[in-house]
This record gives sequence, structure tokens and C-alpha cells, in this order.
Amino acid sequence: MSRPNVLILMVDQLNGTLFPDGPADFLHAPHMKALAQRSVRFANTYTASPLCAPARASFMSGQLPSRTRVYDNAAEFASDIPTYAHHLRAAGYHTALSGKMHFVGPDQLHGFEERLTTDIYPADFGWTPDYTKPGERIDWWYHNLGSVTGAGVAEITNQMEYDDEVAYHACRKLYDLSRRQDDRPWCLTVSFTHPHDPYVARRKYWDLYEDCAELDPKDGDLSFDELDPHSQRLLEACDFRAFDISREQVRRARQGYFANISYVDDKIGELLDVLERTRMTEDTIVLFVSDHGDMLGEKGLWFKMCFFDGSARVPLMIAAPDWQPALVEQPVSTLDVTPTLAALAGIDIASLARWTDGEDLAPLATGSGSRTAVPMEYAAEGSIAPLVALRDGRFKLTLCEADPPLLFDLESDPHERRNLAESSDHYETLARMTATMLERWNLQRFDEAVRESQARRWVVYPALRNGAYFPWDYQPLQKASERYMRNHMDLNVLEENQRFPRGE
Repeated sequence: MSRPNVLILMVDQLNGTLFPDGPADFLHAPHMKALAQRSVRFANTYTASPLCAPARASFMSGQLPSRTRVYDNAAEFASDIPTYAHHLRAAGYHTALSGKMHFVGPDQLHGFEERLTTDIYPADFGWTPDYTKPGERIDWWYHNLGSVTGAGVAEITNQMEYDDEVAYHACRKLYDLSRRQDDRPWCLTVSFTHPHDPYVARRKYWDLYEDCAELDPKDGDLSFDELDPHSQRLLEACDFRAFDISREQVRRARQGYFANISYVDDKIGELLDVLERTRMTEDTIVLFVSDHGDMLGEKGLWFKMCFFDGSARVPLMIAAPDWQPALVEQPVSTLDVTPTLAALAGIDIASLARWTDGEDLAPLATGSGSRTAVPMEYAAEGSIAPLVALRDGRFKLTLCEADPPLLFDLESDPHERRNLAESSDHYETLARMTATMLERWNLQRFDEAVRESQARRWVVYPALRNGAYFPWDYQPLQKASERYMRNHMDLNVLEENQRFPRGE
């Protein structure tokens, strides 16, 4: 089969350390575990940036935020940046999106022919950080620890309503694709907002984790003074001084998070069931990924926005025709998805080289080849200057002009407790990796670009909200005149075309 279909299953804020080889044993995630059994599992996958919009723009384009200029959750994703949806569409694929991708700006498609839902987050510049006011909280949209203190049970929430809708429309689309009224291969991206906080779950999933052994963080008792400067700023940005977080609240927040992994697993199960019943499984690549992780109380930190593994490491599993199930432990990146999908779709990836910072994962997946060191960037809320990181073999180094370097040996110190940057025993490693990173990144120029972007948006956003307001939020369109039965249609033809399978 030379032209496989592609089903991308994306979740939000799923901690990759919970996927050492597919979902951890304690997780009630039977559908993801079944998918893992037939997938290549990339155990050490890193996001390009640990925040929603930058991570997703990089995931779709294969370019780091310093190239996409999507530095934060309110930075425009420019229409002229190619994405995997553009590359596949140019190669003859039908491309569609159901769910979240956090596009900011007037282009709400970025290569998708159609979107089946609106987004869950705003598409304008309202969430722009401000480096000229370091330490200032923008309270109406910054994260705070209310997500932790408010953890608990509900049968419907804003996020559940959204993901219920995402799954419904995606299942409908799979049924529609099975009818083959369009002969092109297809790429359907289904993107859920769970298990992103708030940590509120339906009772049926919450109860699965009563007395779970994983409800306490392994490294959750660090004091503020023990943290590095960026972690301290993240706590300040989360307004941690306004909250007195108890051990029980931490446990409840983690229980809600695990419960929402089970919730989204059920949604994924619905989609894979439709794929199987419509006889498309054998012809379809299934790719499962998250945009970034969640610290979940480790080191006292929550959410994302840093390069510790809980925040920056994500699950990645790919089930593809001709790929045998395997575990790959070499570090890889979400930047690699675009060239990998292109190669699997038969696109000449040499022509994509100028458009991506990622690498084709096929050699690793099939047991040969290697990947170069994995880069990451962060330049959004909680930072006062851009941070960059490199995962090179067993080591991870973070640099920022405002802070001392952080160097961790993830083989001997997987919880990143010992900063080796001041150790004379690791001087050569620090020097080598620093030189490599400063050759890749000009941190002063990066900082200037971020500040200029923020300043432009702080002019434009208030102006656009003054007077008549025309939102960029995507409005899904349904043509009622083309749905079900209408009088310009032949009823006999309609009923036959809408049936799958036919003749049984």
C-alpha cells in the first residue's frame, strides 16, 4: 500500500514520563495500551516548546518557535509557514481537523481543507506576555493553583463538553470517509483538550484511581529556595503564595488528571472502533502524541512551561503499515512528525529539508539510524528571557541569559535533582554542549525578536478591541441544504452512497 491514510490522535498536557513503553501499568487506558502493542513507541520524545500554541505550531510545521515566531499562546501562526497538512494536501490527501490546535490569527486552517469544530481557546492576541514588566501577573488568563485546590468530580465541564463534541464529529467524519465518495487518501487530525487541567473528572473515571499508589509525587517536597530561578518564577506566575496546597489536594489533583487520561482513552477507543468497523485499520497510519506534559506537583511545580521531563517529555506512538512494534529509547522530537508523515505518505522528504528542523523517524523505527540532539525553546509567561534546551544522549542542558545553566544526567538522575553545571567532573560536557547550543542559537537576537513581537501585539490587540470587533475564532459551517435528504438529490442514489458497507 503506497498511499496510507493517516489518523493523528493528539491529547493535551499528557506527561510523557507516564509512557515509558506505552501507558504505565497503573493507568486504566486499555485502548492506548492496545494501540501501543501494535506501535513503535518513542519513549523519550520531547516537545519543541512546553506550551500549547508554540508546541502545536512546531508539531505541525516541524519548525522551532524561533522560526515559526509562535513564541507564546497569543502569537500569530503565519499563513505562509508550511505544515504537514499543506504537504499532504499538495500530495493529494484530503486533510481535516476535529478539535484543538490553538491557531492564533485570521488563518484558522493552516492546510486543513476543513475543520469540524471550533477551538477551545481564543484566536486573538489577548494572552500576550510582556517582557517589559518582569514578574507581573496577568491575572485574568495566567494559570493559578486553583486548578489544584478545585480538583474533583463533575459530570460535565467546559472541557468535557468540548471533547465530547470533538469525538462525535471525528467519528462522523470517519464514517463519511469510509463511504469513499472521495477517492483521495485522507489525513484526519483529532485533537482533544484532556487531560489538561482543571483536574476535574467524571465519577466513573475518578473512581478508577481511588487509593492509587501514584497519587503522591516522587519529588514533591522541594522548598521555594531549593528551586532554580525559572522554576521560582513559574511558581510566582501561578500565584502560589495565595494558596496553601495540602497533600490531600495534591493527591486529588493527580487523581483527576489520571482519571481524565482514562476519559480520553475512551474517546480514542471510540475512534479506533469506528476505524475497525469501517475496515480502514489496515490502510491507516495511527499516530498518538501530546503537545507537552504536566509537572503534576513534582518539585512543587504544576502545568508545563519548563524543560523538566514532566513538562517537556510527551508520549509518541506510531502504528504504520510495514513497521513492526518496537520500543525506541533514543531521544526524538515532535518536530520529527512532519518529515516522518511525509516519508510514510511517499513524499520526497529531501524537498522538505528546508522547511523543517525535524528528522524522519523511519530509520529509528525500523532498527537503524540515529537522531541528532533534540532542541527545545520557551519564551512565554513565567520567563523573562528565552530559554533553550538540548537533549543530547543522556544529558540535558538548559541555557538562558537571565539564569545559570542547568545540566542533568537523565540516565543516573531521571528526576533531575542534581544540577551538574557547577561540577568540575562535567566541565567538558557543559562546555561541549554550550558551544553547540550557542552555535545554534543567538540568545540576544532571540530575545530581541520575542520582545518586538510582544510590543507589536500590545499595540494591535487594544486597537482591534476598540469599536467594531471581528473575531478570528473559527466558525464551523454546516450546509443544511446538503445534509440528509433534500429535493435536489435522488433518494435512491443518496441511500446507496451513504451506506457502508454496501450490499450486505
